[in-house]
Amino acid sequence: MIGRVILAVLLAGIAAGFVMGAIQHVRLTPLILDAEAFERAGVSAGHSHDASISETATAQPEADGHDHSEGWGPDNGWQRTLATTVTAAMTGAGFAAILAGLSLLIGVPITRRNGILWGLCGFLAVTLAPAVGLPPQLPGMAEADLFARQVWWVCTIAATAAGIYLIATQTLPWTLVLAAMLILAPHLVGAPVPPHGDSVVPAELVARFVANSIAANAVFWCFIGLFLGLVLDRSAKDLYTS
Repeated sequence: MIGRVILAVLLAGIAAGFVMGAIQHVRLTPLILDAEAFERAGVSAGHSHDASISETATAQPEADGHDHSEGWGPDNGWQRTLATTVTAAMTGAGFAAILAGLSLLIGVPITRRNGILWGLCGFLAVTLAPAVGLPPQLPGMAEADLFARQVWWVCTIAATAAGIYLIATQTLPWTLVLAAMLILAPHLVGAPVPPHGDSVVPAELVARFVANSIAANAVFWCFIGLFLGLVLDRSAKDLYTS
């Protein structure tokens, strides 16, 4: 019984991931490719003042005889589309498993009636709340310290999820105040600030990417909740009464 439910949950998340992969291919990948073009152009312009040094360096063979190019990465086209789709499917499976686990932990079933609502709660906690301080980033944009960003991101998700749980399950006034404090706390502390530096990516492109990325994740999470509700609806009674 449990094994079938776990398999169904994973398949639901993978199905949502394939939807996300299609959205990424149509709406996000073209913007990322544009940003990468600006990044390459910015790097080239940044090195133009060292032309004489570059010419001297390129005129000599590599001292160690090794190729110092970057490691393998998917080429633009079907390889990149496949890689992003597989990654989205794996991410969807993980998020679906987390939602199902939380549902069992707090004793609130995920059904076809409330599945999308569960998905929206996941979107609010995992995507929208962190994006207020750390919006989705394109190549070529200035970034804050990675560890600091990760800590703030995890704390924001945990605090927002706890606040949503209190709002959804409690009715006492003090619990609602606590929920609001939890949701607001990470933003009062503030996200890590990137070092001062000009971004090579135009602001208009950044704004388009942020808007499209957040919208795509909203659809992604709604499909996770919808598919979870469909696959768990029949087994809800057995799971939550045993």
